[in-house]
Amino acid sequence: MNENSYDYLIVGAGIVGLTVAHELKMRFPSAKIGVLDKEANSGLHASGRNSGVLHSGIYYSSDTLKAKVCSVGAARMMAFAQEHGIPCSKSGKVIVATSEKDLPTVKRLLRNANENGIRAWRIDEKELHEIEPYAVPGLAAIYSPDTAVIDSRAVVNQLTVLLEQQGVQFLWRHGFRKLGRSGEVVTDQGKLSFGYLFNCAGAYADVVAKSFGLASDYALVPFKGIYWKLRPEAEHLVRANIYPVPDIELPFLGVHLTRVISGDVYVGPTAIPALGRENYGLIQGIRPLEAIDVGYRLAGMYLGNRYNFRRMAHMELAKYMKHNFVLAAQRLLLSITSEDMIPTPKAGIRPQLVNLREGKLEMDYIFQHTDHSTHVLNAISPAFTSSFAFAEMIVNSSNIV
Repeated sequence: MNENSYDYLIVGAGIVGLTVAHELKMRFPSAKIGVLDKEANSGLHASGRNSGVLHSGIYYSSDTLKAKVCSVGAARMMAFAQEHGIPCSKSGKVIVATSEKDLPTVKRLLRNANENGIRAWRIDEKELHEIEPYAVPGLAAIYSPDTAVIDSRAVVNQLTVLLEQQGVQFLWRHGFRKLGRSGEVVTDQGKLSFGYLFNCAGAYADVVAKSFGLASDYALVPFKGIYWKLRPEAEHLVRANIYPVPDIELPFLGVHLTRVISGDVYVGPTAIPALGRENYGLIQGIRPLEAIDVGYRLAGMYLGNRYNFRRMAHMELAKYMKHNFVLAAQRLLLSITSEDMIPTPKAGIRPQLVNLREGKLEMDYIFQHTDHSTHVLNAISPAFTSSFAFAEMIVNSSNIV
């Protein structure tokens, strides 16, 4: 085997790629494993930009892949944090119903918790006030004590160091270009050979998969998550996590409030349709050809209006105006004011998989395979929470076992 040849090659050095490398190294200690990424370091996109919340799994019905790995993955992530001295706190979360139409969803969430073996229960107004004194009382509330927050950047860094120590080779600035001849990929820095490839490229997973003749019915469409932060004098308004009951008529959760591991309190995120996979700013990260392609997809979703996409797009785009963002936050925290919310550069992109044939958003994890590759096409939340268990599932799904 020459220096550019690997038993296992992983595309993408985000949390999913890192934990897949970790899983492979545990199973095949003597295997030569390479992780390629177009960046100069690991976790520079979704994995290093998330809120650091470790979810309990209450949002996912028991028949989903997400449910199968979320709570198990969270426990393994917390154990990893404890082993390596990474800041992590099981701070808990309240989920507040603010309208009559939320009440059936409250029952569904509690059913999910029961079926998934998750600790969660309904609490009354007095109990809610004891946990989160400033939260809107609402019509009902759920308490999830096992929700945690973690230093996600520290997790990514620690995993990278451990894998390097174990002999995993990181190929920085090796952006994937195309599949070459059999068992070979072409990168920005030349060709690499592989026995088996794992596509964990996040927002670019569909592009990589198409090079292998897969994902013909799919495309990843980016949604931008922007945040505000509470000024220090207002941080006391939130003790841990205050979340809304998800609106079943919309695909995304909506604005919530989170005290992250540093103690800062963030308000957000949005789910604004974006014109690029790295469109973190207003125009930052927009590439003309990509913007045309993404814009075409978004226009089709807008006209088709599946999942009430048109209503969601209007609501989310309106949150570029601070006034509308504040109104969204006040649904959960009535006493919050515009002055309490200060700007932050924190922003992320959720790459959401769209089924082009059916015209719908895919809300669960999806894998596709060739004889010598596995492609993770929809590594959306709670992928970070689930990552250690998710990686085990990914490797189990492959043709190497």
